[in-house]
Amino acid sequence: MSAIHAVRDGTKQPSPPHHIVQEVKLALPFWRYFELFRKQQYSCLLDSARAPHKLCRYSFMGSDPAAVYKAKRQHGAAPEGQARIEVIHRRGADGLTLETPFVEKKIADAFNELRAVTAEYRVERAPNDAPVPFLTGAMGYFGYEAGYFIEKLPDLGKDQPELPDIYMLFMDVVLAHDHESGASYLSVVGRGPDAKSAQARAEALRDETLTRIQMMEKDPPAEWTGPKAAAPGAKSTPVEINAHFDEAGYINMVRAAKDHITAGDIFEVCTTHRLDSPLRADPWDLYRELRRINPAPFACYIHLPEAYVVSSSPERFLSLDRQRVAESRPIKGTRPRGKSPQEEEAMLADLSTNIKDRAENLMIVDLVRNDFGRVCKFNTVHVPELLVIEHYSTVFQLVSTIRGQLEDDKDPLDLIKACFPGGSMTGAPKIEAMKIIDRLEPVKRGIYSGSIGYMDFSGVMDLNIVIRTFVVVDGRCYYNVGGAVVADSDPRGEYLETMDKARALISALNNLAGATA
Repeated sequence: MSAIHAVRDGTKQPSPPHHIVQEVKLALPFWRYFELFRKQQYSCLLDSARAPHKLCRYSFMGSDPAAVYKAKRQHGAAPEGQARIEVIHRRGADGLTLETPFVEKKIADAFNELRAVTAEYRVERAPNDAPVPFLTGAMGYFGYEAGYFIEKLPDLGKDQPELPDIYMLFMDVVLAHDHESGASYLSVVGRGPDAKSAQARAEALRDETLTRIQMMEKDPPAEWTGPKAAAPGAKSTPVEINAHFDEAGYINMVRAAKDHITAGDIFEVCTTHRLDSPLRADPWDLYRELRRINPAPFACYIHLPEAYVVSSSPERFLSLDRQRVAESRPIKGTRPRGKSPQEEEAMLADLSTNIKDRAENLMIVDLVRNDFGRVCKFNTVHVPELLVIEHYSTVFQLVSTIRGQLEDDKDPLDLIKACFPGGSMTGAPKIEAMKIIDRLEPVKRGIYSGSIGYMDFSGVMDLNIVIRTFVVVDGRCYYNVGGAVVADSDPRGEYLETMDKARALISALNNLAGATA
């Protein structure tokens, strides 16, 4: 039994964790140091890959979690809203990694149990002393269906692949980088039965990590400049793409969604479809190629025993800063980049004046303002940026920013519950839109449309919206694309917009397929 579990039955009180933060000088671009961690089953890179950009100040990577938290919907055999919880405790009483982790399983409220595990593994420190916003806490994801733990919703489609709805890693090793200052920091947590043991464990983790960094810098891996060229005469064929909807099927779904709008059930709904393709390459190479051709502020790579998550997302779902200011930046309105300066100007002009796109965005702004109003102080919710066009490698997108001051008695999980899932991926009104989505889409969204990011023990948080993302399971990539449907949507135009959004993902797959054909 670990020291943590001894506390539960009253046999022992472990020492508080020992926390070390140390600035480190790095010789290579920060994200490349994930080579040190990526093969570990529980590792996560949150990569602000696009620069310069106001959202790209910080990047983080973590590994060696003390605990792993999973929650999955429980069909039929549990009270409504309850989840199958699994907590993997990976530390022994001596603070070392257990050869056989201690695993707890129960049926309980997913968010309450996550709050309890967060308290159990908390590292206390003064948040204003932190040089970067994330040093100790959890990294991971809330899948779209985590919303089923919050609201009463139908559950008609099938999970494919079947993964946990919430997956959080409580990291004891974090490497962080401030792109603005150029400074990097190593944060390690030591745990043990007494202060001396906890300190010794923290120092050992620090020294081990610094040694690995030095060894990598002496013999760095080759820089990724794209897949190797295929051999002369080798045939390169486009990657195979399977889809739950062909063009006609997606158009019919959009028409069905518009019928709900005409009937007055909803004002707007985000319809999506899933694609899947084989992957005959290392998922890390897929990430490196996606990063090369489509860098984004909220890119990430996660290695879990069940799956790899490879993402290049541009959208912030929720952040909470040290002053407890909450922020959301919904994206609604997309145009492909042009092939010439004239085409670029035409696309920009169309996006900036298009009534439909502006209406989509404004409806989601109102939805987020309403969500924030449930947990933010009265008269603090405001919109500092409305309908701003941002430029990405393959698309232009229309973005707004909403902020509010979190109530004193609320915590990050309260904020997530008030706002999840992101309105840009549901529609308005949110709950009715989600019910319609459940009836129209044949498979569950899984991680897609959910959120990936971090929750620092100090209360600071940053989560993206999961779009432009591969989930790799057993050599197959699953990826979704979609868009908002309103009363005057053109069904075929909606389908074409989704394929514009898939362009970078499919290009990354094709580039790798060409190299391995």
